Amino acid sequence: MPIIEAHVLEGYDDGAKTRLGKALTDAVQMVVPAAPDAITVILHEMPKAHYMRGGAHRSGAPALPDPCAVVRDYLAAMEARDLERARGMLGDGFVMNFPGASGLRTLEELIAWSKPRYRFVKKTYDGFEALQGAGHAVVYARGTLYGEWPDGSAFAGIRYIDRFEVTGGQITRQDVWNDIADVKAAGTA
Repeated sequence: MPIIEAHVLEGYDDGAKTRLGKALTDAVQMVVPAAPDAITVILHEMPKAHYMRGGAHRSGAPALPDPCAVVRDYLAAMEARDLERARGMLGDGFVMNFPGASGLRTLEELIAWSKPRYRFVKKTYDGFEALQGAGHAVVYARGTLYGEWPDGSAFAGIRYIDRFEVTGGQITRQDVWNDIADVKAAGTA
């Protein structure tokens, strides 16, 4: 029965503390074969006046946004063709890699590349999973694609997985895998 105790400076809202407790529980389960209800997480809030570093009282940094929420918001903005909102969610050095197109750096490059492939594409979500990478959160989104081919005929049920890297609350990488090419090659589109 693992017990994790963490000290945090006061000021984090309940949602941030819940996310921290869940993340610590998940981290334990990566190493210790314990059921979630056997893992105890205790957060000790410390008043600012009880903490000093470098001879000065410090405040806690603001909590990062939920990386799954960042990705969901980005995908919703892209689906709505709100490129300005989507662009605002992208961090420095952003890169996208799609089947048949790697190293795309702008949303305009993505739109130009996808234009001859389909009129539009939308996603049905089966799930989102987040984990911590080296200096960034990794979010996997999975589900199916539906939309229209360039000739106006509909398609649906095409599997996809998107992998995102979220750094400091902004998306810095997107890798996409889907079965569009296989569906087209099989002539089942």
